[in-house]
Amino acid sequence: MNALGFTYRFEPARDPACRDTLLLLHGTGGDENDLMPLAEMVAPDAARLSPRGTVLEHGMPRYFRRIAEGVFDLEDLRLRTLELGAFVEHSFAAHGVDPRHVVALGYSNGANIGWSLLLARPELLAGAALLRPMLPAVPAALPDLGGRRVLVVAGESDPIAPPEHAARLSAALASAGAAVTRHVSRAAHELVREDVEALQSWWNARG
Repeated sequence: MNALGFTYRFEPARDPACRDTLLLLHGTGGDENDLMPLAEMVAPDAARLSPRGTVLEHGMPRYFRRIAEGVFDLEDLRLRTLELGAFVEHSFAAHGVDPRHVVALGYSNGANIGWSLLLARPELLAGAALLRPMLPAVPAALPDLGGRRVLVVAGESDPIAPPEHAARLSAALASAGAAVTRHVSRAAHELVREDVEALQSWWNARG
Protein backbone atom coordinates (compact mmCIF):
# COMPACT_ATOMS: atom_id res chain seq x y z
CA MET A 1 0.00 0.00 0.00
CA ASN A 2 1.00 3.63 -0.46
CA ALA A 3 0.04 6.84 1.32
CA LEU A 4 1.61 10.32 1.51
CA GLY A 5 4.75 9.12 -0.24
CA PHE A 6 5.26 6.06 1.99
CA THR A 7 5.11 2.45 0.87
CA TYR A 8 3.76 0.52 3.82
CA ARG A 9 2.23 -2.68 5.07
CA PHE A 10 -0.70 -2.90 7.46
CA GLU A 11 -1.77 -6.10 9.21
CA PRO A 12 -4.94 -5.87 11.32
CA ALA A 13 -5.12 -7.40 14.78
CA ARG A 14 -5.82 -11.13 14.70
CA ASP A 15 -7.98 -10.90 17.80
CA PRO A 16 -10.81 -8.38 17.30
CA ALA A 17 -10.67 -7.66 21.03
CA CYS A 18 -7.00 -6.60 20.82
CA ARG A 19 -6.61 -2.81 20.55
CA ASP A 20 -2.80 -2.80 20.41
CA THR A 21 -0.89 -1.67 17.32
CA LEU A 22 2.84 -1.79 16.69
CA LEU A 23 4.36 0.93 14.51
CA LEU A 24 7.34 -0.91 13.00
CA LEU A 25 10.36 1.18 11.99
CA HIS A 26 13.18 -0.70 10.27
CA GLY A 27 16.93 -0.09 10.23
CA THR A 28 19.06 1.14 7.34
CA GLY A 29 18.56 -1.05 4.28
CA GLY A 30 15.38 -2.60 5.60
CA ASP A 31 11.82 -2.31 4.38
CA GLU A 32 8.22 -2.71 5.54
CA ASN A 33 8.68 -6.48 5.95
CA ASP A 34 11.81 -6.52 8.09
CA LEU A 35 10.36 -6.27 11.59
CA MET A 36 7.25 -8.37 11.00
CA PRO A 37 8.91 -11.54 12.38
CA LEU A 38 10.00 -9.64 15.51
CA ALA A 39 6.46 -8.31 15.97
CA GLU A 40 5.17 -11.87 15.68
CA MET A 41 7.44 -12.97 18.52
CA VAL A 42 6.59 -10.03 20.78
CA ALA A 43 2.92 -9.25 20.16
CA PRO A 44 1.32 -11.84 17.86
CA ASP A 45 -2.22 -10.54 18.35
CA ALA A 46 -1.47 -6.85 17.77
CA ALA A 47 -2.08 -4.92 14.55
CA ARG A 48 1.04 -3.78 12.66
CA LEU A 49 1.70 -0.63 10.69
CA SER A 50 5.07 -0.79 8.93
CA PRO A 51 6.21 2.07 6.64
CA ARG A 52 9.32 1.92 4.47
CA GLY A 53 11.77 4.80 4.87
CA THR A 54 11.64 7.28 2.01
CA VAL A 55 15.31 8.32 2.02
CA LEU A 56 17.81 6.28 0.01
CA GLU A 57 21.46 5.97 1.02
CA HIS A 58 23.37 4.10 -1.70
CA GLY A 59 20.07 2.45 -2.59
CA MET A 60 19.26 1.49 1.01
CA PRO A 61 16.03 2.85 2.55
CA ARG A 62 16.31 5.03 5.65
CA TYR A 63 13.97 7.41 7.47
CA PHE A 64 16.28 10.45 7.42
CA ARG A 65 19.63 11.50 6.02
CA ARG A 66 22.93 11.38 7.83
CA ILE A 67 26.14 13.28 7.14
CA ALA A 68 28.32 10.32 8.14
CA GLU A 69 27.92 7.23 10.28
CA GLY A 70 26.79 8.47 13.68
CA VAL A 71 26.35 12.05 12.43
CA PHE A 72 22.72 13.02 11.89
CA ASP A 73 21.43 15.61 9.46
CA LEU A 74 19.33 17.22 12.19
CA GLU A 75 17.28 19.46 9.90
CA ASP A 76 16.39 16.50 7.71
CA LEU A 77 15.53 14.48 10.83
CA ARG A 78 13.12 17.24 11.87
CA LEU A 79 11.45 17.40 8.46
CA ARG A 80 11.24 13.62 7.99
CA THR A 81 9.78 13.25 11.48
CA LEU A 82 6.98 15.65 10.57
CA GLU A 83 6.38 13.72 7.32
CA LEU A 84 6.25 10.42 9.21
CA GLY A 85 3.88 11.94 11.76
CA ALA A 86 1.51 13.06 8.99
CA PHE A 87 1.63 9.57 7.43
CA VAL A 88 1.01 7.87 10.77
CA GLU A 89 -1.93 10.14 11.56
CA HIS A 90 -3.42 9.52 8.11
CA SER A 91 -2.94 5.75 8.43
CA PHE A 92 -4.51 5.63 11.87
CA ALA A 93 -7.64 7.25 10.43
CA ALA A 94 -7.63 5.01 7.35
CA HIS A 95 -7.28 1.77 9.31
CA GLY A 96 -9.21 2.65 12.46
CA VAL A 97 -6.19 2.65 14.78
CA ASP A 98 -6.46 4.20 18.24
CA PRO A 99 -3.23 6.12 19.05
CA ARG A 100 -3.80 5.49 22.75
CA HIS A 101 -2.77 1.88 22.10
CA VAL A 102 0.09 2.37 19.62
CA VAL A 103 3.69 1.49 20.47
CA ALA A 104 6.56 2.28 18.11
CA LEU A 105 9.05 -0.57 17.71
CA GLY A 106 12.19 0.68 16.00
CA TYR A 107 15.65 -0.67 15.30
CA SER A 108 18.74 1.48 14.67
CA ASN A 109 17.70 4.19 12.17
CA GLY A 110 14.09 3.24 12.94
CA ALA A 111 14.69 3.62 16.68
CA ASN A 112 16.06 7.11 16.06
CA ILE A 113 13.07 8.28 14.03
CA GLY A 114 10.95 6.55 16.71
CA TRP A 115 12.20 8.70 19.59
CA SER A 116 12.07 11.76 17.34
CA LEU A 117 8.40 11.04 16.56
CA LEU A 118 7.67 10.49 20.26
CA LEU A 119 9.14 13.91 21.09
CA ALA A 120 7.57 15.75 18.14
CA ARG A 121 4.12 14.11 18.13
CA PRO A 122 3.64 12.44 21.54
CA GLU A 123 -0.13 12.31 21.01
CA LEU A 124 0.40 9.65 18.32
CA LEU A 125 2.09 7.10 20.59
CA ALA A 126 1.40 5.36 23.87
CA GLY A 127 5.03 4.28 24.08
CA ALA A 128 8.06 3.01 22.23
CA ALA A 129 10.57 0.17 22.18
CA LEU A 130 13.86 1.52 20.85
CA LEU A 131 16.56 -0.96 19.86
CA ARG A 132 20.12 0.33 19.34
CA PRO A 133 19.19 4.05 19.34
CA MET A 134 21.50 7.04 19.24
CA LEU A 135 21.00 10.49 20.77
CA PRO A 136 23.63 12.96 19.51
CA ALA A 137 22.42 15.72 21.84
CA VAL A 138 19.60 16.18 24.33
CA PRO A 139 16.89 18.43 22.83
CA ALA A 140 16.57 21.84 24.46
CA ALA A 141 12.83 21.38 25.00
CA LEU A 142 11.03 18.14 25.83
CA PRO A 143 7.28 17.45 25.75
CA ASP A 144 5.27 15.97 28.59
CA LEU A 145 5.61 12.21 28.18
CA GLY A 146 3.66 11.30 31.29
CA GLY A 147 1.85 7.99 30.85
CA ARG A 148 4.17 6.74 28.07
CA ARG A 149 6.14 3.53 28.53
CA VAL A 150 9.50 3.29 26.79
CA LEU A 151 12.02 0.48 26.46
CA VAL A 152 15.57 1.38 25.40
CA VAL A 153 17.86 -1.52 24.46
CA ALA A 154 21.58 -1.10 23.78
CA GLY A 155 24.30 -3.55 22.79
CA GLU A 156 27.19 -3.52 25.26
CA SER A 157 29.81 -3.74 22.48
CA ASP A 158 27.95 -1.78 19.81
CA PRO A 159 30.43 0.34 17.80
CA ILE A 160 27.64 2.17 15.92
CA ALA A 161 25.27 3.07 18.76
CA PRO A 162 27.36 2.85 21.96
CA PRO A 163 25.53 2.15 25.24
CA GLU A 164 26.13 5.69 26.50
CA HIS A 165 23.73 6.94 23.82
CA ALA A 166 20.99 4.68 25.20
CA ALA A 167 21.75 5.91 28.71
CA ARG A 168 21.52 9.56 27.60
CA LEU A 169 18.27 8.91 25.72
CA SER A 170 16.79 7.04 28.69
CA ALA A 171 17.61 9.91 31.04
CA ALA A 172 16.10 12.49 28.67
CA LEU A 173 12.86 10.55 28.22
CA ALA A 174 12.58 9.90 31.95
CA SER A 175 13.07 13.61 32.66
CA ALA A 176 10.10 14.25 30.33
CA GLY A 177 7.94 11.96 32.45
CA ALA A 178 8.10 8.67 30.54
CA ALA A 179 8.33 5.37 32.42
CA VAL A 180 11.64 4.15 30.99
CA THR A 181 13.15 0.67 31.14
CA ARG A 182 16.75 0.37 29.95
CA HIS A 183 18.42 -2.91 29.02
CA VAL A 184 21.94 -3.63 27.82
CA SER A 185 22.28 -6.86 25.85
CA ARG A 186 25.44 -8.91 25.51
CA ALA A 187 25.70 -8.02 21.83
CA ALA A 188 26.99 -5.54 19.28
CA HIS A 189 24.71 -3.71 16.81
CA GLU A 190 22.89 -6.76 15.45
CA LEU A 191 19.85 -8.02 17.34
CA VAL A 192 20.16 -11.22 19.39
CA ARG A 193 17.85 -13.49 21.35
CA GLU A 194 18.43 -11.46 24.52
CA ASP A 195 16.89 -8.43 22.81
CA VAL A 196 13.79 -10.43 21.93
CA GLU A 197 13.48 -11.66 25.51
CA ALA A 198 13.83 -8.11 26.86
CA LEU A 199 11.11 -6.97 24.47
CA GLN A 200 8.79 -9.81 25.40
CA SER A 201 9.26 -9.20 29.12
CA TRP A 202 8.61 -5.47 28.74
CA TRP A 203 5.58 -5.99 26.51
CA ASN A 204 4.01 -8.59 28.78
CA ALA A 205 4.49 -6.37 31.85
CA ARG A 206 2.35 -3.54 30.47
CA GLY A 207 -0.72 -2.62 32.46
